[in-house]
Amino acid sequence: MIAKLLPVFAGKNERELARIRPVVSKINRCEEKLQTAPESKLHELTAGWREHLSGITDDATRARYLEQILPEAYAVVKNAARRMSGRQIDVGGQSMTWEMVHFDVQLIGGIAIHRGLIAEMQTGEGKTLVATLPVFLNALTGLGVHVVTVNDYLARRDSEWMGELFRFLGLSVGCLQHDQPPEVRRAQYQCDITYGTNSEFGFDYLRDNGIARTAEQQVQRGHYFAIIDEIDSILIDEARTPLIITMPGNDESDPFVRNKPAVARLVRKQTELCNGFAAEAKRQLEAGDTAAAGLALLKLKLGQPRHRQFLRMMEQPELRRLVDKVETTYQRGRFGKTLVHLKEELYFSINEKDRDADLSEMGRVFLSPKDPDAFTLPELDLEAGEDARRSFGERAREVHAISQLLKAWCLHERDVHYVVRDGKVTIIDESTGREMPGRRWSDGLHQAVEAKEGVKIESENRTCASITIQNYFRLYDKLAGMTGTAETEAAEFHDIYQLDVLPIPTHRPNLRVDENDSVYRTRDEKFRAVVERIRRARETGQPVLVGTASVESSETLARLLKRAKIPHTVLNAKNHEEEAAIVARAGERGAVTVSTNMAGRGTDIKLGPGVAELGGLFVIGTERATSRRIDRQLRGRCSRQGDPGRARFFLSLEDDLMRHHAAPDQMAAMIEQSAARASTLRGGWLGKLIEEAQQRVEQHGYKIRKRVLDFDDVMNLQRGIVYDQRNEVLHAEDIRQVIRDELRETQHEDRVAGVPPEMLAPLEREAVLRAIDWHWQNHLDDMDDLREGVFLRAQGQKDPLVEFKNEAYALFSGLMEAVRVTAVKNLERLAERVRVAG
Repeated sequence: MIAKLLPVFAGKNERELARIRPVVSKINRCEEKLQTAPESKLHELTAGWREHLSGITDDATRARYLEQILPEAYAVVKNAARRMSGRQIDVGGQSMTWEMVHFDVQLIGGIAIHRGLIAEMQTGEGKTLVATLPVFLNALTGLGVHVVTVNDYLARRDSEWMGELFRFLGLSVGCLQHDQPPEVRRAQYQCDITYGTNSEFGFDYLRDNGIARTAEQQVQRGHYFAIIDEIDSILIDEARTPLIITMPGNDESDPFVRNKPAVARLVRKQTELCNGFAAEAKRQLEAGDTAAAGLALLKLKLGQPRHRQFLRMMEQPELRRLVDKVETTYQRGRFGKTLVHLKEELYFSINEKDRDADLSEMGRVFLSPKDPDAFTLPELDLEAGEDARRSFGERAREVHAISQLLKAWCLHERDVHYVVRDGKVTIIDESTGREMPGRRWSDGLHQAVEAKEGVKIESENRTCASITIQNYFRLYDKLAGMTGTAETEAAEFHDIYQLDVLPIPTHRPNLRVDENDSVYRTRDEKFRAVVERIRRARETGQPVLVGTASVESSETLARLLKRAKIPHTVLNAKNHEEEAAIVARAGERGAVTVSTNMAGRGTDIKLGPGVAELGGLFVIGTERATSRRIDRQLRGRCSRQGDPGRARFFLSLEDDLMRHHAAPDQMAAMIEQSAARASTLRGGWLGKLIEEAQQRVEQHGYKIRKRVLDFDDVMNLQRGIVYDQRNEVLHAEDIRQVIRDELRETQHEDRVAGVPPEMLAPLEREAVLRAIDWHWQNHLDDMDDLREGVFLRAQGQKDPLVEFKNEAYALFSGLMEAVRVTAVKNLERLAERVRVAG
């Protein structure tokens, strides 16, 4: 079915390119004429367009006029770039020579972006320069264009670098950076063009609408057009985590500190138990009792799926099949027992795929031998007294802390899922390998990891304002972007954002050679093969860039390279500016650079002298990512602008993708073949198997993101109403009208009697804002609780989303009424304080 559809999509792209190419020809003809015109002609045209657009208020009329002037406007930008050639400019304190003039394929990309498409352009095709075209055209409106980058360093670099071109044409350029005060941020937004990260733009929106106490504290001025660089990273990868502004909540660290020693002992007991299962499996295999061996191995899988002996045994295809067969048998309950019964023979069971750890009755007894009811929460009715409610809350916190500590110990590995630096636990993004400072796991999990690592346990924060990445960027009237890898996620871009992807032809033919993957039985064998391949490449002087899936993997490889006395540089996505500098040098003769997959993204790797003759940059991947996009991004680091290059992935059957997502029968076949071929496998069929596993993960990820968005869409409607009301309060010239809706004029005047007239408006505004903020924050807590509990209703054959919508509506109706009542009470209290103080 998919194969039949491919020509249709290919035809669609070709038809779009065919529509764009005549416009490119027109741009080039206009630019040729400008080459003989004085520089003042560019400024004259720019000023004329800006003046005309300032008088247009209708969106459709504005869009038609922009499309009308597009060829000449793009010609102005290209001509300005030509006039700047040879000019020395300062970028980040470094002097560099401007030597860029737009190619035809860059003009195609610029047209696609203006028309609301995602331009997919390979690494090295000059996407940063491409963006100058639609940015300039749309900035002429005076409505502000936001250029979104993946980190602060790129925002600063691009605003200085491309800013030279915009300032040459008379436009103003701003740049958002972390920790800028409100007055500085407001000045950046007042510019024609503003660069910044998605977090900076999103958090400013939340602060403006959920935190600001006066109109002067708000910094944004609207959401006209956002152009997103590396759009897949931001709208897909980053979209899994909403943007949240929090305030300190109650300090509930005690349960984590109190239960840490007991959970640590429990994990040790489970390890001893699983060691026994491994020994039992080995004995039964030697005795020829495969049924008993399979049962012991299944218990080992449920209790400690990453147990070293278990992983070694799973290298044997017959044992893998045996475990799968026994597991299927118990899932069906054929022997009068189910998996639930088997899990009760463990202290706890682990589900790596769903990232869950479940305490068994044996585990509960171990943790609380003297109190059999310690993990049973009593039912509360409406007549329950304060003592009963307090007891319920304390027991619930203990149970929750133990559950999260168990997950911290069994499912979150240091240097894989997080790093510890300067006494703080920092999350690592599993897709990009980047650290995510400032982000915290929710629901007490972050505190559990802090307790496990023995660092200071920060208090759990309370949500003040939140929004998903999806719903923030859907605020914009126009949205577009660019990346090297978007086609595999084209369906999600279309469904969520109504964005289509247009692959743009390369300026020069792509000469990269993509070698078949090499698959090894064990992780150790894989890394030894990688080191040997690096050694051979370095002997010829060919530079090597190695992409790893985690900090832990890159440090493991670095130790092996050091032992082999191979000079190398390790880059673990810790400092964006340092990343860019190191990655830029990765193409020099003899260089060996080890980095997490996404480190240095946004920086081109240029080949050093003589490297092209050696075959160009050799890119090695030490593991396939769960997303095909990440693999394509890594491959794309070589062979820019017609350079030669090679790429190969080295995999093992112990890699997470293979263990969790490859079909069991196919895995068994791979193991058999690897055993027959001296431990390594190669072949095109492997790529198909791996791609199928990645597609399964991608589809699962899309379902999760879509589900998160479905629930946030309900919140988004409510958020819009509350934020509109809040902005009305902030900007209303006569704030009294908001309160008059609820009170008769005489009542209102009675309540504020004795308050000086000059203090009346601020007093009334503060009364309403306090009411809105207090109840909205409580509402967010209630909605979080509802979202967590509503999924249990699926067991009653009810759709959790429908149930959530119904109850959310009821909660919101109560919220609006509560705001009205509280606003009046706040006004009375504040007025009384003023009278007493006066």
